[in-house]
Amino acid sequence: MASESSLPLTHRALVLHSLDSPLKVEHPPTPQATSGNVVVRVLAANVLSYGREILDGTRPYPYPKPYIPGGSAIGRIAAVGPDSTVFAPGQLVLVDIMTRARDDTSVSYLMGIHNGFSSASVKLATDEWRDATYAEYAKIPVENCYALNEARLLGDPASGGLGYSIDDLSYIHRMLVPFGGFRDVDVKVGETVLIGPATGPYGTAAVNLALALGANVVAMGRNAQVLEKLAATSDKIKTVQITGNAEKDTASIRKHGPIDVFFDISPPMAASSTHIKSGILSLAHSGRVSLMGGIAGDTVIPYGAIMFNDLKLHGKFMYERKDVRMLIKMVESGILGLGEKIGARVEGKFGLEEWDRAFTAARENAGPGQYVIITP
Repeated sequence: MASESSLPLTHRALVLHSLDSPLKVEHPPTPQATSGNVVVRVLAANVLSYGREILDGTRPYPYPKPYIPGGSAIGRIAAVGPDSTVFAPGQLVLVDIMTRARDDTSVSYLMGIHNGFSSASVKLATDEWRDATYAEYAKIPVENCYALNEARLLGDPASGGLGYSIDDLSYIHRMLVPFGGFRDVDVKVGETVLIGPATGPYGTAAVNLALALGANVVAMGRNAQVLEKLAATSDKIKTVQITGNAEKDTASIRKHGPIDVFFDISPPMAASSTHIKSGILSLAHSGRVSLMGGIAGDTVIPYGAIMFNDLKLHGKFMYERKDVRMLIKMVESGILGLGEKIGARVEGKFGLEEWDRAFTAARENAGPGQYVIITP
């Protein structure tokens, strides 16, 4: 266990100075805990499949420079501020990068990924919460840390534990993104959820999550092999391959209906994809749409079908704090599995100096249940 007095004067951190120079491991001063925050010793930080594209400017996400990038993480409390009443050094926690302003929770950004898209979020990300988790230690807002029941999660199954590893826990954040959308549209037990595309990292996580919530799943995507693997895992999963013919795909989806919810988690290049239209057209009367993808630009929607069928369109950026707590409870109770129980696996663990290999591995291992972590 560490306490504030035992924190080292400096620590190793991965720093980006500009798009024209590579990331560099440096030794900045170790952050100190003050009111409203904690210092976390980072054990495992997630690497996005498109992480390299963010840091080389291919995806023009705005962020301050220089800064320490990062992703959601699992760590241990190393030091607490004077107003902390819950955390103590040594405690296992989940670090969430979804950061909100305390005086206006509509102001938000993803710490270590971008600085948001308003002057208020830019101020927050530049002045106070600039640095993220690709470092040995990270200063984190106290509300972005969530206590984990270590005895239950990591404990021996013979003694009532679930037998997970730190690596397994890193997958919780992958589940959080679709969970925010499912909660926003109030997915209910017994409903049928159409997930598209269901063959990428977040789509496949959404499939496992929907099953844990007691829903039936129709998974659609272009990759027939992944769809076949998904269907083999549960008789509650039906699949539809996207052909590019909206009318044909709608008919194929409706065979597995009625569809109550259409959950979209499209990548940026999917603005012209036909699955948006077929997903909406396949919904039953009063169905709901959850838009959580990253589509760049505008897309066409079937206006008349939405109006005449009383459909509800919901846009959701990430999730709420109460969603994080609820998902952790689902994992700790055993309702939602991790690791080999759901076919999730770490495809690579890399130190800070191996950052280039980490980003390559993350890009190359973006399939069902695959993820990569940096272990400072």
